[in-house]
Amino acid sequence: MILTGGLKSLLPHVLRRIIRCNRLSISNTSGVAEDYKQANVVILHKSLADDFEKFCHANDGPLPLLYRSKPGEWKCPSLSSDSDIRTDCLQYRIYEHGAYTGSLKSLKEYSEQLKDMVTFYLGCSFSFEKAVQNAGIPIRNVEQKCNVSMYKTAVPCYRVSTFSCNLVVTMRPVPESKLEAAALATSELKAAHGAPVHIGDPGLLGIQDLSKPDYGDPVHLHAGDIPVYWACGVTGVEAVINCRAPLAFTHSPGCMFITDLKNDNVTVRSSREVPQVHCISQDPLHYSIVSAEAAQKIRTLEAHIGIDPGDRGIIHLHRQDELLKACLSISHARSVLITTGFPTHFTYEPPEENDGPPGALAIAAILQALEKEVAIVTDKRAMNLNKKIIEDAVQLGILKRPVPLLSYQRERADSALMFLCENGDPGRPRFDHLIAIERAGMAADGNYYNARKVNIKHLVDPIDELFLAAQTIPGVTTTGVGDGGNELGMGKVKDAVKKHIKNGDVIACDVEADFTIVAGVSNWGGYAIACALYILSTCEIHDRYLRKAVGFPQLSKKMVWLSALPSVTKEEKLLKTLVRHGVRSGKTASLEMEVDGLPFYNTHSLMIEKLL
Repeated sequence: MILTGGLKSLLPHVLRRIIRCNRLSISNTSGVAEDYKQANVVILHKSLADDFEKFCHANDGPLPLLYRSKPGEWKCPSLSSDSDIRTDCLQYRIYEHGAYTGSLKSLKEYSEQLKDMVTFYLGCSFSFEKAVQNAGIPIRNVEQKCNVSMYKTAVPCYRVSTFSCNLVVTMRPVPESKLEAAALATSELKAAHGAPVHIGDPGLLGIQDLSKPDYGDPVHLHAGDIPVYWACGVTGVEAVINCRAPLAFTHSPGCMFITDLKNDNVTVRSSREVPQVHCISQDPLHYSIVSAEAAQKIRTLEAHIGIDPGDRGIIHLHRQDELLKACLSISHARSVLITTGFPTHFTYEPPEENDGPPGALAIAAILQALEKEVAIVTDKRAMNLNKKIIEDAVQLGILKRPVPLLSYQRERADSALMFLCENGDPGRPRFDHLIAIERAGMAADGNYYNARKVNIKHLVDPIDELFLAAQTIPGVTTTGVGDGGNELGMGKVKDAVKKHIKNGDVIACDVEADFTIVAGVSNWGGYAIACALYILSTCEIHDRYLRKAVGFPQLSKKMVWLSALPSVTKEEKLLKTLVRHGVRSGKTASLEMEVDGLPFYNTHSLMIEKLL
């Protein structure tokens, strides 16, 4: 028997001959012939081949197709010079009517049946291990001399005819400081599954226990390691099981076919192709991926909305990348709750100002276009006013349809939890993300103050409690948008508010949000969120990460998203609507800028994107 020493440097054709003679004492091919591509193998009856190929193209993250054989073709000339698929994998599996019926070292006894069968060679993540190591990242399963861990997820693949299954992923522990390097090292290696599809808590993929992989071996994380997940070709095995073909063969997970193709070299790329990794949640731990180009566009937006037209000192409240991280979090959300309303004009009826509602509606409009659930919660006394504003926004074409309007009152100790979660169960939240924009925030003494230190508590419902409760619900994140430090969510920068903002020692909001977006005018923050979500949605790297590399890119919906963005015409009409309903101006400022070739204008306190 030949042991494992020196297998890293053996040429593929030599390894295949050794495997063919059953002379290897290894259980998987991770780390062998490290300069060459490896392949998953699926063998099906020729009547199923066309549909399976379509299934691969529809889910090319887990199933990157390297070669499809002709019926009865045991060689694969484009992948190897001298090979025989009946003998050149370490081990095979046989499936009959979807049931696993045994493992085999050779398929020669099935040569007659194989004459009517087609072999699919699919890319494998073992092919990127050398690139990952070259980036200074340890391969823990190789260190631990075991197979990689593979898990079934709750993520459905795109169905084609009889082929349907959930995504299977591999997990590799990566030191936190190396996450971005891991994404960069693998993102362009499409034939080896490309960039990670998830980084962080396994529960977000529906994986219950990392110590119990569905395939392969458990791989132990070192201190400081983060679990990183790549799409896996064993997804094809799951598809074979679910299609219940009378007879099918696959490689045994981890026992790959070794090709003669050299691994791809990673080259210098444009910022559109370079991934960045950002942490968007600690509970559960969750990272997101975006291109460097998209991230820079959003940073430019953030810088422009941070202009301080009133010279109030808000520059001291700014925190780098809060807009980017907030919008990455929102892009992952299924359902978003928005709140706004600051009764600045407390001696008038209605007391609301026009900073807040337009920004809130701009966010709601892009969320509708992105097919997310969205609702607005406001003060009970302002329900009729907001209902009219929403109805008018639909008539004006700002919203596609009415946004559900809710109110919140504290009736008992668990009112906030009952509002946010089904039957008050933190494991069943109704919303994934809460956004407050120009919403009066509770100060340290329990009161609510306008900028002049006037207590307006009698006009404000305790919606802050929802943000406080969200801190106790795993998977629910929050964003606060403000321009003075007394808005809901600004508790994250309260020390800076007390030090740099007039009356800050009294008016500073004490309630934190996970992300704090500071703008010269809060509506600018709302418009920036809408535009940033559009930028993320049109970012190919982020789109792939959101859909876990299954299904098709969503860029065909670009014009729908574009039409949902705020425009000068929409905002002028909305301002007239607010005036008609008695809403008064709260601030005056002007701002003009350009992002990604699109001019932005400010009119009547509003930063607006004027679409080309």
